Amino acid sequence: MTIRSLISVLSQQEDLNFLLTNRVPRAALTRFMGWFSKIEQPVIRDLSIACWRLFSDLDLSEARKQSFKSLHDCFTRELKSGARPPDPDPAIVVSPCDAIIGAHGSIADTELFQIKGAGYSLADLLGDPALVDAHRNGRFITLRLTSSMYHRFHAPFDGRIEQVSFICGDTWNVNPIALKRIERLFCKNERAVIKTRLSTGEALTLVPVAAILVASIRLHFLGRVLNAQSRGPATFRCDVPVRKGDELGWFEHGSTIIVLAPDHFAFCDNVAEGERICAGQPLMRKPA
Repeated sequence: MTIRSLISVLSQQEDLNFLLTNRVPRAALTRFMGWFSKIEQPVIRDLSIACWRLFSDLDLSEARKQSFKSLHDCFTRELKSGARPPDPDPAIVVSPCDAIIGAHGSIADTELFQIKGAGYSLADLLGDPALVDAHRNGRFITLRLTSSMYHRFHAPFDGRIEQVSFICGDTWNVNPIALKRIERLFCKNERAVIKTRLSTGEALTLVPVAAILVASIRLHFLGRVLNAQSRGPATFRCDVPVRKGDELGWFEHGSTIIVLAPDHFAFCDNVAEGERICAGQPLMRKPA
Protein backbone atom coordinates (compact mmCIF):
# COMPACT_ATOMS: atom_id res chain seq x y z
CA MET A 1 0.00 0.00 0.00
CA THR A 2 1.36 3.42 -0.96
CA ILE A 3 1.50 6.33 1.47
CA ARG A 4 -1.21 8.16 -0.48
CA SER A 5 -3.57 5.17 -0.41
CA LEU A 6 -2.93 4.72 3.31
CA ILE A 7 -3.78 8.39 3.89
CA SER A 8 -6.96 7.93 1.84
CA VAL A 9 -8.03 4.94 3.97
CA LEU A 10 -7.35 6.81 7.22
CA SER A 11 -9.22 9.91 6.01
CA GLN A 12 -12.32 7.78 5.48
CA GLN A 13 -12.35 6.72 9.13
CA GLU A 14 -14.88 9.26 10.33
CA ASP A 15 -14.01 9.25 14.04
CA LEU A 16 -10.31 9.68 13.34
CA ASN A 17 -10.89 12.32 10.68
CA PHE A 18 -13.16 14.33 12.97
CA LEU A 19 -10.71 14.05 15.87
CA LEU A 20 -7.69 15.15 13.85
CA THR A 21 -9.41 18.05 12.09
CA ASN A 22 -11.68 19.40 14.83
CA ARG A 23 -10.67 18.28 18.34
CA VAL A 24 -7.55 20.39 18.15
CA PRO A 25 -6.87 24.04 19.15
CA ARG A 26 -8.50 25.30 15.95
CA ALA A 27 -7.92 29.03 16.35
CA ALA A 28 -4.27 28.66 17.40
CA LEU A 29 -3.56 26.18 14.60
CA THR A 30 -5.20 28.49 12.08
CA ARG A 31 -3.09 31.47 13.23
CA PHE A 32 0.05 29.33 13.05
CA MET A 33 -0.74 28.16 9.52
CA GLY A 34 -1.38 31.75 8.44
CA TRP A 35 2.11 32.67 9.63
CA PHE A 36 3.85 29.49 8.45
CA SER A 37 2.37 29.52 4.96
CA LYS A 38 3.90 32.94 4.23
CA ILE A 39 7.49 31.87 5.00
CA GLU A 40 9.53 32.41 1.83
CA GLN A 41 12.55 30.29 2.80
CA PRO A 42 13.09 27.93 -0.21
CA VAL A 43 13.59 24.68 1.73
CA ILE A 44 10.49 25.25 3.89
CA ARG A 45 8.49 26.28 0.82
CA ASP A 46 9.52 23.24 -1.23
CA LEU A 47 8.99 20.73 1.59
CA SER A 48 5.57 22.24 2.40
CA ILE A 49 4.35 22.03 -1.19
CA ALA A 50 5.75 18.47 -1.53
CA CYS A 51 3.90 17.43 1.64
CA TRP A 52 0.72 19.07 0.36
CA ARG A 53 1.00 17.08 -2.89
CA LEU A 54 1.38 13.88 -0.87
CA PHE A 55 -1.82 14.48 1.10
CA SER A 56 -3.99 15.72 -1.79
CA ASP A 57 -4.63 15.69 -5.53
CA LEU A 58 -2.90 19.04 -6.04
CA ASP A 59 -2.61 19.84 -9.76
CA LEU A 60 -0.65 22.94 -10.77
CA SER A 61 -0.84 22.38 -14.53
CA GLU A 62 -3.32 25.27 -14.95
CA ALA A 63 -1.38 27.69 -12.75
CA ARG A 64 -0.16 30.90 -14.38
CA LYS A 65 3.29 30.32 -12.89
CA GLN A 66 5.09 27.21 -11.72
CA SER A 67 7.48 28.84 -9.23
CA PHE A 68 6.05 30.16 -5.97
CA LYS A 69 7.49 32.38 -3.25
CA SER A 70 5.77 30.49 -0.42
CA LEU A 71 3.11 27.93 0.42
CA HIS A 72 0.63 30.82 0.64
CA ASP A 73 1.62 31.99 -2.84
CA CYS A 74 0.80 28.51 -4.13
CA PHE A 75 -2.52 28.37 -2.20
CA THR A 76 -3.71 31.63 -3.73
CA ARG A 77 -2.33 30.99 -7.23
CA GLU A 78 -3.76 32.55 -10.35
CA LEU A 79 -4.62 30.41 -13.34
CA LYS A 80 -3.53 30.82 -16.93
CA SER A 81 -5.48 33.42 -18.89
CA GLY A 82 -8.74 31.95 -20.18
CA ALA A 83 -8.64 28.89 -17.89
CA ARG A 84 -12.09 29.66 -16.38
CA PRO A 85 -14.18 31.46 -19.03
CA PRO A 86 -17.66 32.27 -17.70
CA ASP A 87 -20.61 30.83 -19.62
CA PRO A 88 -21.63 33.60 -22.08
CA ASP A 89 -25.39 32.94 -21.91
CA PRO A 90 -26.84 36.08 -20.26
CA ALA A 91 -29.50 33.98 -18.50
CA ILE A 92 -26.93 31.78 -16.75
CA VAL A 93 -25.62 32.36 -13.22
CA VAL A 94 -22.22 30.67 -13.09
CA SER A 95 -20.35 29.02 -10.26
CA PRO A 96 -18.18 31.57 -8.45
CA CYS A 97 -15.49 28.99 -7.69
CA ASP A 98 -14.09 25.54 -8.29
CA ALA A 99 -15.92 23.28 -5.86
CA ILE A 100 -17.69 20.07 -4.97
CA ILE A 101 -21.44 20.62 -5.01
CA GLY A 102 -23.03 20.02 -1.64
CA ALA A 103 -26.55 20.50 -0.30
CA HIS A 104 -28.80 22.58 -2.52
CA GLY A 105 -32.47 23.14 -3.16
CA SER A 106 -35.35 25.35 -2.08
CA ILE A 107 -35.36 27.41 1.11
CA ALA A 108 -38.42 26.48 3.19
CA ASP A 109 -39.50 29.94 4.33
CA THR A 110 -36.14 30.76 5.98
CA GLU A 111 -34.84 27.22 6.64
CA LEU A 112 -32.14 25.47 4.57
CA PHE A 113 -29.85 22.54 5.33
CA GLN A 114 -26.12 21.75 5.45
CA ILE A 115 -26.78 18.04 4.85
CA LYS A 116 -30.05 16.11 4.70
CA GLY A 117 -31.74 16.27 8.11
CA ALA A 118 -29.46 19.01 9.47
CA GLY A 119 -31.12 22.38 9.04
CA TYR A 120 -30.17 25.94 9.87
CA SER A 121 -31.80 29.33 9.38
CA LEU A 122 -31.10 32.28 7.13
CA ALA A 123 -31.31 34.53 10.18
CA ASP A 124 -28.46 32.71 11.91
CA LEU A 125 -26.38 32.62 8.73
CA LEU A 126 -26.86 36.21 7.56
CA GLY A 127 -27.65 38.24 10.68
CA ASP A 128 -29.62 40.73 8.55
CA PRO A 129 -33.45 40.68 8.70
CA ALA A 130 -33.84 42.57 5.41
CA LEU A 131 -31.57 40.12 3.59
CA VAL A 132 -33.41 37.19 5.18
CA ASP A 133 -36.67 38.53 3.73
CA ALA A 134 -35.02 38.96 0.32
CA HIS A 135 -34.18 35.25 0.21
CA ARG A 136 -37.26 33.85 1.92
CA ASN A 137 -38.45 30.75 -0.05
CA GLY A 138 -35.58 31.22 -2.49
CA ARG A 139 -32.87 28.84 -3.71
CA PHE A 140 -29.54 27.90 -2.14
CA ILE A 141 -26.50 25.89 -3.11
CA THR A 142 -23.42 24.94 -1.09
CA LEU A 143 -20.06 24.87 -2.88
CA ARG A 144 -17.18 23.23 -0.98
CA LEU A 145 -13.59 23.96 -1.95
CA THR A 146 -11.02 21.32 -1.07
CA SER A 147 -7.47 22.25 -0.08
CA SER A 148 -5.99 21.43 -3.48
CA MET A 149 -8.47 23.42 -5.56
CA TYR A 150 -8.10 26.84 -7.16
CA HIS A 151 -8.97 29.17 -4.27
CA ARG A 152 -10.01 32.38 -6.00
CA PHE A 153 -13.69 33.22 -6.49
CA HIS A 154 -15.48 35.29 -9.09
CA ALA A 155 -18.68 37.20 -9.80
CA PRO A 156 -21.40 34.74 -10.87
CA PHE A 157 -23.40 37.32 -12.84
CA ASP A 158 -23.38 40.95 -13.96
CA GLY A 159 -24.46 43.21 -11.11
CA ARG A 160 -23.39 45.46 -8.25
CA ILE A 161 -21.98 44.64 -4.82
CA GLU A 162 -23.89 46.73 -2.30
CA GLN A 163 -22.59 45.59 1.07
CA VAL A 164 -20.23 43.20 2.85
CA SER A 165 -20.80 42.09 6.45
CA PHE A 166 -18.06 40.23 8.28
CA ILE A 167 -19.20 37.90 11.07
CA CYS A 168 -16.56 36.60 13.51
CA GLY A 169 -16.76 32.98 14.58
CA ASP A 170 -15.12 29.61 14.97
CA THR A 171 -13.00 27.64 12.51
CA TRP A 172 -14.59 24.19 12.39
CA ASN A 173 -13.67 21.98 9.45
CA VAL A 174 -16.41 22.14 6.79
CA ASN A 175 -16.01 18.65 5.32
CA PRO A 176 -19.04 16.30 5.17
CA ILE A 177 -17.94 14.46 8.32
CA ALA A 178 -18.06 17.65 10.37
CA LEU A 179 -21.32 18.76 8.74
CA LYS A 180 -22.97 15.56 9.99
CA ARG A 181 -21.76 16.12 13.56
CA ILE A 182 -21.82 19.88 14.19
CA GLU A 183 -25.25 21.50 14.17
CA ARG A 184 -25.56 24.83 12.34
CA LEU A 185 -21.86 24.68 11.50
CA PHE A 186 -21.93 27.40 8.82
CA CYS A 187 -23.61 29.75 11.32
CA LYS A 188 -20.82 29.18 13.85
CA ASN A 189 -17.83 29.75 11.58
CA GLU A 190 -16.23 33.00 10.51
CA ARG A 191 -17.85 34.28 7.31
CA ALA A 192 -18.48 37.21 5.00
CA VAL A 193 -21.94 38.05 3.67
CA ILE A 194 -21.58 39.66 0.22
CA LYS A 195 -24.84 41.32 -0.76
CA THR A 196 -25.18 41.83 -4.51
CA ARG A 197 -27.93 42.88 -6.85
CA LEU A 198 -28.06 41.57 -10.39
CA SER A 199 -28.26 43.93 -13.34
CA THR A 200 -31.89 42.81 -13.67
CA GLY A 201 -32.66 43.81 -10.06
CA GLU A 202 -32.81 40.48 -8.20
CA ALA A 203 -30.91 39.86 -4.95
CA LEU A 204 -28.03 37.38 -5.14
CA THR A 205 -25.93 36.78 -2.03
CA LEU A 206 -22.59 35.00 -1.64
CA VAL A 207 -21.51 33.76 1.79
CA PRO A 208 -17.85 32.66 1.86
CA VAL A 209 -17.41 30.59 5.05
CA ALA A 210 -13.94 30.23 6.55
CA ALA A 211 -12.69 27.03 8.20
CA ILE A 212 -9.74 25.56 10.08
CA LEU A 213 -6.42 26.72 8.58
CA VAL A 214 -8.32 29.19 6.37
CA ALA A 215 -9.90 31.88 8.53
CA SER A 216 -8.95 34.68 6.15
CA ILE A 217 -10.93 35.97 3.18
CA ARG A 218 -9.36 38.50 0.81
CA LEU A 219 -11.81 40.81 -1.01
CA HIS A 220 -10.16 42.84 -3.74
CA PHE A 221 -12.89 45.46 -4.05
CA LEU A 222 -12.54 46.30 -0.33
CA GLY A 223 -8.76 46.21 -0.49
CA ARG A 224 -8.47 44.20 2.71
CA VAL A 225 -8.31 40.75 4.29
CA LEU A 226 -11.10 39.82 6.71
CA ASN A 227 -10.19 37.48 9.58
CA ALA A 228 -10.14 37.17 13.37
CA GLN A 229 -7.56 39.96 13.57
CA SER A 230 -9.69 42.38 11.55
CA ARG A 231 -10.32 45.72 13.24
CA GLY A 232 -12.81 48.43 12.48
CA PRO A 233 -16.35 48.17 11.09
CA ALA A 234 -18.02 44.80 10.58
CA THR A 235 -20.23 46.14 7.78
CA PHE A 236 -18.89 47.80 4.65
CA ARG A 237 -21.27 49.74 2.42
CA CYS A 238 -20.16 49.84 -1.19
CA ASP A 239 -21.37 50.27 -4.75
CA VAL A 240 -19.07 48.14 -6.90
CA PRO A 241 -20.08 47.15 -10.44
CA VAL A 242 -18.98 43.64 -11.45
CA ARG A 243 -19.18 41.62 -14.63
CA LYS A 244 -19.71 37.87 -14.75
CA GLY A 245 -16.33 36.23 -14.21
CA ASP A 246 -14.61 39.19 -12.51
CA GLU A 247 -12.30 38.04 -9.71
CA LEU A 248 -13.68 39.08 -6.31
CA GLY A 249 -11.08 37.63 -3.95
CA TRP A 250 -9.67 34.44 -2.49
CA PHE A 251 -9.58 32.11 0.48
CA GLU A 252 -6.23 31.49 2.12
CA HIS A 253 -6.78 27.71 1.75
CA GLY A 254 -10.08 25.90 1.07
CA SER A 255 -13.56 26.35 2.44
CA THR A 256 -17.18 26.88 1.36
CA ILE A 257 -19.30 29.42 -0.51
CA ILE A 258 -23.08 29.39 -0.05
CA VAL A 259 -24.99 31.02 -2.93
CA LEU A 260 -28.48 32.40 -2.26
CA ALA A 261 -30.74 33.22 -5.22
CA PRO A 262 -34.40 34.05 -5.96
CA ASP A 263 -37.02 31.31 -6.05
CA HIS A 264 -37.63 31.59 -9.80
CA PHE A 265 -34.05 30.62 -10.63
CA ALA A 266 -33.65 26.97 -11.69
CA PHE A 267 -30.61 24.76 -11.16
CA CYS A 268 -28.82 23.77 -14.34
CA ASP A 269 -28.70 20.13 -15.46
CA ASN A 270 -25.06 19.68 -14.40
CA VAL A 271 -25.84 20.47 -10.75
CA ALA A 272 -25.84 17.32 -8.62
CA GLU A 273 -24.62 16.71 -5.10
CA GLY A 274 -21.07 15.34 -5.02
CA GLU A 275 -20.21 16.51 -8.53
CA ARG A 276 -17.26 18.80 -9.24
CA ILE A 277 -17.83 22.16 -10.85
CA CYS A 278 -15.41 24.83 -12.05
CA ALA A 279 -15.66 28.58 -11.75
CA GLY A 280 -17.57 29.92 -14.74
CA GLN A 281 -19.60 26.78 -15.39
CA PRO A 282 -23.43 26.94 -15.31
CA LEU A 283 -24.99 26.90 -11.88
CA MET A 284 -28.50 28.37 -12.22
CA ARG A 285 -30.67 29.68 -15.02
CA LYS A 286 -32.68 32.87 -14.77
CA PRO A 287 -35.98 32.46 -16.65
CA ALA A 288 -36.70 34.74 -19.58
